[in-house]
Amino acid sequence: MGADVHESGTGSEAGPTAGSGVDQEFLSLERELAVFLRRARAASGEMSREVHPDLEAAAYGLLVCLDEWGGQRATDLAAYIGVGKATMSRQLRALEDLGLVMREQDPVDGRAFRINLTEEGRERLRKVRDARRATYVRKLDGWDRGEVAELARLLHQFNARAADTSSPSDTSSQSGD
Repeated sequence: MGADVHESGTGSEAGPTAGSGVDQEFLSLERELAVFLRRARAASGEMSREVHPDLEAAAYGLLVCLDEWGGQRATDLAAYIGVGKATMSRQLRALEDLGLVMREQDPVDGRAFRINLTEEGRERLRKVRDARRATYVRKLDGWDRGEVAELARLLHQFNARAADTSSPSDTSSQSGD
């Protein structure tokens, strides 16, 4: 691979597109997000295998959602993640087969089911997330807590604008469930 494109630091220097009417800030943002997303996809695959060797990378995000928001309906998870019901059903079945999630009858609507983490799933996910946070601490060594908080705030703001909902439960009012 060539030189590290991140050596200069800011990414705001004028390049070949200078004078073309393209905003350098947005070109820099696009480049940095592309690098970040490639690294995040690779890390997600590694973390999913650490939870369970047979776990698909896409399913790791489902476990995180269930850990943070508790039991959810499959339709709400599908809407939040942005996949169809068939895809969600297949992923949840695989997670059940691995012993990481379980279906429980919805206490509000006895016809529906909520998906919850099993104790095994919760414990495996906790170990991986603890290791991930330790990695962030190492990678952000030298940043003060205010900078870390600002990065988290800006990413939250960006994600909120990129999504229609803030949690899987919010989708039920939109999808008619």
